[in-house]
Amino acid sequence: MRSAYRASDASHRYVFDTVRGVDRDRFLAALFAPEPARSGLLALLAFDHELARTRAVTREPMLAEIRLEWWREAAAEAASGGAPRAQPVVEALSETVRRHDLGAEALIALIDARAEEIEGPLDVLRTGGALADLQLAVLDVADAASRKAAHAVAAAGLMGEGPERVALLQEARALRGDVDMAALPILLPALALAGSLSAWRKPLAYWWAARRGRY
Repeated sequence: MRSAYRASDASHRYVFDTVRGVDRDRFLAALFAPEPARSGLLALLAFDHELARTRAVTREPMLAEIRLEWWREAAAEAASGGAPRAQPVVEALSETVRRHDLGAEALIALIDARAEEIEGPLDVLRTGGALADLQLAVLDVADAASRKAAHAVAAAGLMGEGPERVALLQEARALRGDVDMAALPILLPALALAGSLSAWRKPLAYWWAARRGRY
């Protein structure tokens, strides 16, 4: 059985500030989740950010793979119940993994999806789906409609404007009557992806949509 673990306040603050700075749309949406799921979603977003910036850190494929291997090992350690590595995202992720009983294989699925970007284009469906599955587990949502909608919104967030993104958002919205409302904190970013929301309007738009159960 995994041992309990609580990341330091400093690690949680680091994760909070990082996600707020690099992924404001999903950061704002995550705030609509109750604790401790909120902290879990932020930890996953910080984890995904660390993986996504591998190409920015190094253009050398071998060094990029070494970096991702470090994260594979850190993810496996987090899931095993041992002492996490002294890195704030790893520490927050370890708390999330143990609190919500996430499997190492689910974490590594996201790492492997991101690894495709080292030498080729990112598979947005695979990557978005891997992250969405982790987020749904943190939110304790398991129904098929919510999973399909979450996959569509996550994939849409990884691509630029165009008909493919529009189609994914339409697919997600067609399921609004069937999804579990507990999944809204990962579905609300569809609002920002669908059109131009100014920075000051976005929090209010998210709040109003969450009250109405829309996205």
